[in-house]
Amino acid sequence: MDLIRVIFAIILPPVGVFLQVGLGLQFWINILLTLCGYLPGVIHAIWVIAKR
Repeated sequence: MDLIRVIFAIILPPVGVFLQVGLGLQFWINILLTLCGYLPGVIHAIWVIAKR
């Protein structure tokens, strides 16, 4: 399942975070980071997935 989350994190970072933590604070942080730039959103999403 982690492989699917990482693939989603690369394609659409908020979806990968959502699959990991749901609609929590990390999801909204990732939305903001993705809006600021695609790469920060991807880095944060992979970090959240790897952390848990």
